[in-house]
Amino acid sequence: MRAVSDARILIVDDEFANVHLLQRYLTGEGFANVRCISDSRQALGAYLEFKPDIVLLDLHMPYFDGFAVIQQFHDSTASGDYIPVVVLTADITNEAKQRALSSGAKDFLNKPLDLTEVLLRVRNLVETRMMHLEIRSHAQELERKVRERTLELEESKIEILERLAMAGEYRDYTTGEHTRRVANVAAALAQSTGAKPSEVQLLRKAAPLHDIGKIGIPDMILLKPGKLERAEFEIMKTHTTIGARILSGSRHSLLQLAETIALTHHERWDGTGYPSGLAGNVIPREGRLVAIADTFDALTHERPYKKAWPMEQVVEEIKSQSGSQFDPELVAAFLRLFEGSDLVALAQAIPNAQSKEPVLL
Repeated sequence: MRAVSDARILIVDDEFANVHLLQRYLTGEGFANVRCISDSRQALGAYLEFKPDIVLLDLHMPYFDGFAVIQQFHDSTASGDYIPVVVLTADITNEAKQRALSSGAKDFLNKPLDLTEVLLRVRNLVETRMMHLEIRSHAQELERKVRERTLELEESKIEILERLAMAGEYRDYTTGEHTRRVANVAAALAQSTGAKPSEVQLLRKAAPLHDIGKIGIPDMILLKPGKLERAEFEIMKTHTTIGARILSGSRHSLLQLAETIALTHHERWDGTGYPSGLAGNVIPREGRLVAIADTFDALTHERPYKKAWPMEQVVEEIKSQSGSQFDPELVAAFLRLFEGSDLVALAQAIPNAQSKEPVLL
């Protein structure tokens, strides 16, 4: 907390004798930072530049009277800040006093001034000002710490979800990178189609949970090296509804989006997908985005039942499924994205950190 004697005192009075008397007296009492203005037209500039802790203000002055100056100060002071104004005037009418106090003045002293009274009032108000600054600083520090803790908590929640997604994937593939690659490609595709940065970031965090329902599929089906029998495939398809049930019931946008993706990323544009046979734009856009990213990653990487496809063949396959499996608009965006970048490198890249905005669960 600053010392009272360090307070910056601004005196605004058109009578030079009063200004000189107050400055000399307050300086003699230990206040080293005293600035004086005798032209009310300069009051606002001095107020903004000097940043006083207290203002001693004459009420009746040429150009701008004290009421106008108080209004100027009020309009230029941040909300919640406390800079006391003490009105000094020979006008002892109740009307003047009431108007000054209702305009924002914190105290009222009559001329001729009693210097001892001036000193006591100034000290009391400066002490109040210093306490205000200390409380505000403490509150700001608490807010900063709360923001830090909140961000840490959100980051830890997201990390838990990422590890949950990887844990589910380790039952299926030999590495834990599939979910991250799908998320990166889906996010890049969303960004290329005009999604907002906050939406791209949310999708990048939610997409890795698209196959979380596979933790409920028996190993004999999930890890089967050959083609699944019809009955086995019907069981495999339930990973969409299992995943949606695992993620359902949340109040938070990330998990709500992850639930939608888990449930709909195997729906097809022509309505022949699963689990609900949705078609066209009825399929949530996030599900349509992840469907392309998931297929791209599945075809470009080796699985227990298949070899990795050459990139040209993968692109042709996705192109051929435009209007049947995939949204034609998103396929066109995918092809533009493919022409402009190395999608394999993009998929493997660490998610960019362009947005510092936390994803709230």
